[in-house]
Amino acid sequence: MAPLDVIGEAYTTLAQKGPRRVSPHFIPRILPNMAAGHVSIRFGLRGPLLAPSTACATGAHAVGDAFRLIKHGYVTVMVAGGTEAAINPLAIAGFAQAKALSSDFNDNPEQSSRPFDSKRDGFVIGEGAGVLVLEQRKAKIYAEIVGYGCSADAHHITSSHPDGSGAESAMKRALIEAQLAPRDVQHVNAHATATPIGDLAELCALQRLFSNVTVTANKGSIGHLLGAAGAVESVLTILSLHHSLIPPTLNYQGGSNMGGVTIVTGHSQLAPNLRAALCNSFGFGGTNASLCFTTIKHPSY
Repeated sequence: MAPLDVIGEAYTTLAQKGPRRVSPHFIPRILPNMAAGHVSIRFGLRGPLLAPSTACATGAHAVGDAFRLIKHGYVTVMVAGGTEAAINPLAIAGFAQAKALSSDFNDNPEQSSRPFDSKRDGFVIGEGAGVLVLEQRKAKIYAEIVGYGCSADAHHITSSHPDGSGAESAMKRALIEAQLAPRDVQHVNAHATATPIGDLAELCALQRLFSNVTVTANKGSIGHLLGAAGAVESVLTILSLHHSLIPPTLNYQGGSNMGGVTIVTGHSQLAPNLRAALCNSFGFGGTNASLCFTTIKHPSY
């Protein structure tokens, strides 16, 4: 998201003090590509400088696009990720008016973010950043990116398609590129923002695609990092593969019709046979992304 606080302050300055008092840094501060630009300038990175802006799928698209640039031989290394700092009064007001935020647990905020839980009522905004260095097998390898799928819901400006068809399509495309079948995937790190419609749509997609899969949702622990979510959750998915350990979904106490989907709760679950995982990210406007990661040795079952 654009820095709404910066925009608000600049507009107040313009209204109260006139155009000559608006900072010359105002425009660079609100451009979506400037985070990538600063990294490029700081470290002298002269390859492709791109800045996807796809709402809550932004981080995943950045990682996926970087993967494709390497795969098709345009570059040998990319730095990719996402960052977000959206906790400000205007952003909170906007999401609240869109009925996206949790409000039933205001007296117990640590219980507010409840992915897949039957009492879920919206997400909790988080802030943070996640960055990956993608290379062609020259540094220490934590996991491999082997597939990337994108799709559009073509349904609504903020709500997922209720049947989860867009999410399913993105996951299928990631698996096709990875040359894996659904049965080869042991784990999905779900987008699961804890909204009633969104989580149900993703659950429907998971149930159609997988007969049995272990799922976690990081947003129960860290909130919804919006544009950074896909990047941060990719890092957590990679660490799950690297350590054969799946973190729990905080605040999940039970959902309905969970057939075929096992939600990790309580403590982290040891997963010695974990070889392949998907990480999902979906955004306003109906944009969907799914990344497929594997352990260093690509599974070929």
